[in-house]
Amino acid sequence: MNLRAKLSVRFHIEDIREILHFIQDDGRLREEVYQFIFDEDEIVSYQALWVCTHFSKEDVEWLSRRQDELIDAAMSCPHSGKRRMLLNLLSQQPAANPPRMDFLDFCLERVITRREPGGVQSLCIKLAYQLTCSIPELQQELRTMLEIMEPELLSPAIRSVRRNILKAMKAKKKQ
Repeated sequence: MNLRAKLSVRFHIEDIREILHFIQDDGRLREEVYQFIFDEDEIVSYQALWVCTHFSKEDVEWLSRRQDELIDAAMSCPHSGKRRMLLNLLSQQPAANPPRMDFLDFCLERVITRREPGGVQSLCIKLAYQLTCSIPELQQELRTMLEIMEPELLSPAIRSVRRNILKAMKAKKKQ
């Protein structure tokens, strides 16, 4: 299979399923898809990320060994769509303990920014929560940030994530 050729043309979910079928028996192909995330061709890298967002639970566990590379890519990515998919991949992985503070700062900054699309902002709220679960002082800082956000000024998606994270914090505190 010429993976580069497949990833460089218009792509559909059936194409993703086909690649995933081959990946389940071929670790070399899975590695190749992963490497294409960092390709210079925007289309190839975007579509490789799209494939990765459909990885099985086992493949996501395999990706978690590359968490630092994915974090670096997310923090330096200028393309908001690719950044959203990178953050999505990271949100499926267990957070490192202790968390990378530069990544936590990145997420916290995007919790309150209006420059990011709603998908990126929502994922940053979720990731910031995951990253602060083991550090009560930082989780209190996140709670304060979420509480001062005016719900009526937020998109429905961000309002929902904010509400759910605040509920999770409250439930955790009662335990």
